[in-house]
Amino acid sequence: MSLEVFVAEAFGTMLLLLLGTGVVANVALAGTKGNNGGFLMVNFGWGLAVFAGIYVAALSGAHLNAAVTVGLMTNGAEQFGPGIDVNFVNMLLYFAAQMIGSIVGAVLCWVAYKQHFDAEPDPANKLGVFSTGPAIRSNTWNLVTEIIGTFVLVFVIVAIGMTPSGLGPLAVALLVVGIGASLGGPTGYAINPNRDLGPRIAHALLPIKGKGSSDWSYAWVPVVGPLIGGALGGLVATFISFPAVMV
Repeated sequence: MSLEVFVAEAFGTMLLLLLGTGVVANVALAGTKGNNGGFLMVNFGWGLAVFAGIYVAALSGAHLNAAVTVGLMTNGAEQFGPGIDVNFVNMLLYFAAQMIGSIVGAVLCWVAYKQHFDAEPDPANKLGVFSTGPAIRSNTWNLVTEIIGTFVLVFVIVAIGMTPSGLGPLAVALLVVGIGASLGGPTGYAINPNRDLGPRIAHALLPIKGKGSSDWSYAWVPVVGPLIGGALGGLVATFISFPAVMV
């Protein structure tokens, strides 16, 4: 992997997390223009964040998500992106770029909303900007939800890639909106280890006023679940014939 590809993946992931955590901050934090905008606003915000990130990271194939990287491996892809061979070293480089981008994106969100983080009295709302959390806490069932949501994400991404229409970025963005609106209720739909782990690290390290706990006891669920779901999505897609139809 070249430096340019690494930087593209990092910047795309950074933009994804900046805009994605940004819409959560706008809805959740005290005194913002979008306060109490609702979960559907969050869904569309994350979808548009994905849309922007894909274009920025086009050089890397725009994974923006470790679960997508793993899914491409289990799907038997020969390349992660244009001219980027699928191998263990490149997988680790994708993981590193995604982690750096996710932490930086979350930090920039905090900078943008600094006054509102200071004004927000509820530590849970502050943590909710940086990481996901379950509506009903049950690590087993929360894990299952994340596996299912990420399976859908990666399985359909493979289908989109096999039926080229020129609408790939928009299709993936709308897919993320759909997953959030339909499957996001139980856990807040991380469906991406980098959506949760990098920002959670940022939450733990940043000097956020009255931030409370980073809830590390739950942190493994939105990492392990998406990795399993992504691997299954890529694997199951190998058994399906997707016709290469121009839409």
